[in-house]
Amino acid sequence: MAVLKRIKGATLMETLTATVLIVIVFMLASMILNNLFSNTIKNNTQTIETHLNELNYLQQNDQLRLPYTDTFKHWEVSITAYTQGNTTITEFEATNTKTNKTISIIERAD
Repeated sequence: MAVLKRIKGATLMETLTATVLIVIVFMLASMILNNLFSNTIKNNTQTIETHLNELNYLQQNDQLRLPYTDTFKHWEVSITAYTQGNTTITEFEATNTKTNKTISIIERAD
């Protein structure tokens, strides 16, 4: 007959404590990642910047009548032109209706 040796193991309380600590670490990590991803999506302005560049191209090639206003997704786009001295300044401005973030591009033509 084989002699059974007693193997030391963890108690139930140690196992529960370790499980609770692991769950807390995973909860914190998921909350941090969720916050990072949501901020990245909120602050992504690449689509509106591309749209403003398209409008700038159209305006430079005389295919856009000024003043111009438009709505692009959640952005209010306005284009105005004014003269300062001998320079014509065209201002492209987009304001997000949800976050009130404003992006503007100023184009100068001599």
